[in-house]
Amino acid sequence: MSEESPFTRKFRKELMAGLSSLVLLAVLARAGREMYGYEIAKAVKAEGEGGLIFKQGAIYPVLRSLNQLGLLDSRVEASAFGPPRRYYAITDDGRQALHDWQGAWKGMREFVDDALQAGGASYEYQPSA
Repeated sequence: MSEESPFTRKFRKELMAGLSSLVLLAVLARAGREMYGYEIAKAVKAEGEGGLIFKQGAIYPVLRSLNQLGLLDSRVEASAFGPPRRYYAITDDGRQALHDWQGAWKGMREFVDDALQAGGASYEYQPSA
């Protein structure tokens, strides 16, 4: 696999800025229970067929942001095996946001797919000689 260009890294980072919130809400909704950060990261990786699309450390600021928005509840619990753990659970507002964001994502995905496949032809990069 070739190394990503700076353009591709920037593009991927910008995409993940919004999509990570959607993915984290979906993971917590599907779990149906409280989860702590590392547990959420493992679930994201498992659902992504083994490939974590964003770094584990990037999950925590997104969880805090979702918590501040009221889309997640959180609580801290002492751990017998290390530092205290913060557990997160999706709220009713979080479930509504997830529903709305899934619709927005579906519309955006269809729009982008249509734009990329306009006229039935897909673009294939041909490097200049």
